[in-house]
Amino acid sequence: MSDQRADFTAFYDATWSRTVACAYAITGELGAAEDLAQEAYTRAWPRWSRISSYDEPAAWVRQVATRLAISSWRRGRVARAFLVGSREPDPVPGPDPDAVSLARALARLPVEQRRAVVLHHLGDLPVREVAQLEGCPEGTIKARLSRGRTALAALLGENRPRSTDGLEGSRV
Repeated sequence: MSDQRADFTAFYDATWSRTVACAYAITGELGAAEDLAQEAYTRAWPRWSRISSYDEPAAWVRQVATRLAISSWRRGRVARAFLVGSREPDPVPGPDPDAVSLARALARLPVEQRRAVVLHHLGDLPVREVAQLEGCPEGTIKARLSRGRTALAALLGENRPRSTDGLEGSRV
């Protein structure tokens, strides 16, 4: 181990508890104080050749830990003030019952039919693009769409006639 590293290790061992105690006096939390002390030593290490020549290198580390603790406390105070001053969020309306029914019905379809229906009717993709995405012929997609629409109609309790383009011009 190099002399500088051994010197810093001895310094760390000798001053750790006092540095933690100073940070603890500000934070009131041992874990936070230890984190702040560790950060102070981490900042001291690259500057050790200069800091080690100070009359009180431990005072430098304690000051860094103290300043970090104060900065953390200030950030927390600002955050708390913001939260206290914030208004309650506007209530979000629940999902549309029709959308819930559709989602439940779609979940009951076979996966291939569900993908075809969702990509074509909800995703606005033409049959040709759905076929490319699914890696199968357009006729297969048309069959999946037909079967999927028939199954959806039964699941949703719809008994009205289907148009040739899908779900009677609706976006579902």
